[in-house]
Amino acid sequence: MASNATPQIRPLMVGLFIGLPIAALLITPLWAWFVGFSGWQWLIAVVFLYLNGLSITGGYHRLWAHKAYKAHWSVRLWFALWGAGALQNSVLVWASDHRRHHRNVDDNEKDPYSAGRGLWFSHIGWMLRDYQTNTEDFSNINDLMEDPILAWQHKHYVAITVIMNVVLPLAIGLVLGDVWGTLILVGLARLVVNHNVTFFINSLAHYWGTRPYTEENSARDNGFLAFLTYGEGYHNYHHIFQTDYRNGIRWWQWDPTKWMIFSLNKLGLANDLVKVDEFKIQRAIMDTTFKRVRAKLDTDEMCPLRAAVEREYQAFLNCVKEWRELQAERYEKHREALGEAWNERRTKLVERWDQTHMRDQLKVLEQSLHKQQKRLQIMLEQLPSPQAA
Repeated sequence: MASNATPQIRPLMVGLFIGLPIAALLITPLWAWFVGFSGWQWLIAVVFLYLNGLSITGGYHRLWAHKAYKAHWSVRLWFALWGAGALQNSVLVWASDHRRHHRNVDDNEKDPYSAGRGLWFSHIGWMLRDYQTNTEDFSNINDLMEDPILAWQHKHYVAITVIMNVVLPLAIGLVLGDVWGTLILVGLARLVVNHNVTFFINSLAHYWGTRPYTEENSARDNGFLAFLTYGEGYHNYHHIFQTDYRNGIRWWQWDPTKWMIFSLNKLGLANDLVKVDEFKIQRAIMDTTFKRVRAKLDTDEMCPLRAAVEREYQAFLNCVKEWRELQAERYEKHREALGEAWNERRTKLVERWDQTHMRDQLKVLEQSLHKQQKRLQIMLEQLPSPQAA
């Protein structure tokens, strides 16, 4: 049973997430007006912002929290250093909280930053008090506990953050001949911006946007938030396909984290990139669209489109069945190949066949779903809304 007592305030967290933004809002414009910042200082602040941000999105989030790919030790060390510079706790704490968020999304008693408790709570409020959901529990990150880089970062987290947020900007300020200006812009203002754009995913991305893939949770897709958050704004997709190394799955969607991971793979510094099949993606869209169509049909028992929708649904189920059969056939042929004495040659033959015949069939099924999705969308637009009933 939940306690009615108000959780204790965390003074350090209040200082970090309330005090620092107030200081940045007061000091930064005053310094800019009376002293000014150089072009180099602005450039370095933006570079720091992206290094911190991409280390959170590509490292903390997609690499460690979701195991969307594997990375060379040098990449993991880089992410551990610059991620600590983002001042969002160690990887172990961050990933543990995030996995609990995905497992219990929108559950006010179990989700650490549940959107169900309000926009302010999911953005910053959850960190300002000793809520029960903030209790550290590393039982869900046993796989990460084995990484010596993460153990080292967790143990020396405070020292690393001081080096990345104070010592490094201080050294750059000495080189540029303006220590205070560099500390204000590169150290303070950049950190506050980095905090809040990251927290937009916990808050705004659960309130503002579209839900094309699932309506089972509050996560939304929002292209504007994706631009601010290094590609993390396609949050509805992410919550249903969380292990995909991409958030923006289309070539035109802004996702620099995806492009970074892809580039690391081409350089031999990342491997085993998880990429969800297009058919599964289209199936999720279709499932969601059918639910919306049926919700509208429930408002009009005599709707003339009811029979057409049912035909489309049966066609959809047949398509899914055929896709499952093809996947089972692919698995069986690979299993048979591995059981043969002439393993290597037969495996190559199977793979060649797989790349031609079977993939052609899967492509036909994907195209079929695309066409059906367009027909269903037209029907959806013709149906009355539930509110109008």
